[in-house]
Amino acid sequence: MIQADMSVEIAGIKMRNPVMTASGTFGYGQEFAGYMDLESIGAMITKGLSLKPKAGNNTPRIVETPGGMLNAIGLQNVGVDAFISEKLPFLKKINTPVIVNLYGNSLEEYGELAARIDGVKEVAGIEVNISCPNVKQGGIVFGTDPAAAAEVVALVRRSTKKPLIVKLSPNVTDVVTMARACVDAGAESISLINTLTGMAIDLKSRRPVLANITGGLSGPAIKPVALRMVWQVAKAVKVPIIGIGGIMTATDALEFILAGATAVQVGTASFLNPAASQDIARGMAKWLSENRVGTVRELIGALKV
Repeated sequence: MIQADMSVEIAGIKMRNPVMTASGTFGYGQEFAGYMDLESIGAMITKGLSLKPKAGNNTPRIVETPGGMLNAIGLQNVGVDAFISEKLPFLKKINTPVIVNLYGNSLEEYGELAARIDGVKEVAGIEVNISCPNVKQGGIVFGTDPAAAAEVVALVRRSTKKPLIVKLSPNVTDVVTMARACVDAGAESISLINTLTGMAIDLKSRRPVLANITGGLSGPAIKPVALRMVWQVAKAVKVPIIGIGGIMTATDALEFILAGATAVQVGTASFLNPAASQDIARGMAKWLSENRVGTVRELIGALKV
């Protein structure tokens, strides 16, 4: 049996395999060290970081749904200063690229965060979450307006020399237009999709289950939507695509690769199995070897239509 080459590269970040952890589902990495080998995957992406610590939304803020889950965590995080001083020392010891996800509620916050991370040599790259409201412009979500998204991306690009990934929201009319706007503004890779907006209702109390009323839907239920959007965007832009959405198995991951993704992110699966990302990476390598595929790169965008 041949040993498949699983290595890929995203915006200059060299990874041993295409499996990354999705922001917000893997803590800061150390939380999973007792459950899996952190050097068995391609990259780790942190919880979304803000300038100041954030407590997040009131509870309840997670609820299971058929085929997935809704979350309204509210981007709870320790803040960029605590990440650098308290979380990064552990991550320095791990031979796996660390990508920092960041978000802001104004252009200035995005720029300042990117500049702060730019000086941290142990961080391999930045993933920008644009699914946030611009508090200075009436609450419009950066990720639903191409001009606003481009403005954020351009500012972050000016603020850092690190590889720049932009994470797209699926809650838009035309995801291809959003992707093109971000790439034109300086994005070197696109990750998609973020969660779909949904809600759950408790019939007995006649109230929403989530304290925030609505939340982000993730898990297997959104995989068909994510696959379609990855396929569309991969055909439209010339930068590497990272596929996200309901990836629970190696088969799921390989389907995203065929649709045009260079890498994938594992999220909700880690709630069911803390070693899911490791298992998926190993399962992909096994499938490639069994099917005599020499390198995973052969499958990128190889969908027959």
